[in-house]
Amino acid sequence: MDPDLRLHIEKYIEGLFVPPDPVLTQNVADADAAGLPAIQVSPNQGRLLYLLTKISGAKRILEIGTLGGYSTTWLARALPEDGVLISLELDRKHADVARKNVDRAGVGSRVTIEVGTAEDTLERLIKTSVPPFDLVFIDADKPGYENYLDLSLRLSRPGTVIIADNLIRDGAVLQTSPEEENARAARAFNAKLAAETRLESIIIPVLGKRIDGMSISIVK
Repeated sequence: MDPDLRLHIEKYIEGLFVPPDPVLTQNVADADAAGLPAIQVSPNQGRLLYLLTKISGAKRILEIGTLGGYSTTWLARALPEDGVLISLELDRKHADVARKNVDRAGVGSRVTIEVGTAEDTLERLIKTSVPPFDLVFIDADKPGYENYLDLSLRLSRPGTVIIADNLIRDGAVLQTSPEEENARAARAFNAKLAAETRLESIIIPVLGKRIDGMSISIVK
């Protein structure tokens, strides 16, 4: 598909359903100013996360990969007042930027940002028997995705929605052995997701500067 057409489609949808939001605009600006990588979800993806949270009636969300808190803000805005969002971030600098951003957005009281390796934090949450999450969003280091899925399932219940981002990699996952490590990891995760008997899943394409994909699953 023509890259210009992809961008036009993305902006067309964004213009219809995602009006300009000064808080989210400042979120991205602060992340850029702090030197964070510009890899947050798109506005349309943020809107999708918001809607999936609302549709699922989620009150407890687990996010793996905080970055600057952009997707965190979208998810937290969809929670009821007594909702809880636990977001996992490896980098303290990223977590500090995210904390300021979610506080500015007025959703900070619902958000806890845990700093450390996602695997260690997930294992701790399992050991402490936290209540199951209603929705899980995975958007972190791609080689960790398969393990994050296994651990997330241990923190889920029947009906939990699990979402993962960056799964098409501009078509690189179509190759049997992609050169890029992240594409290899995404391809392996996609195969695992399709074979996982505890889930019903699909990957939907995401259009923008590149073609990517987001999976949506529900625990049986």
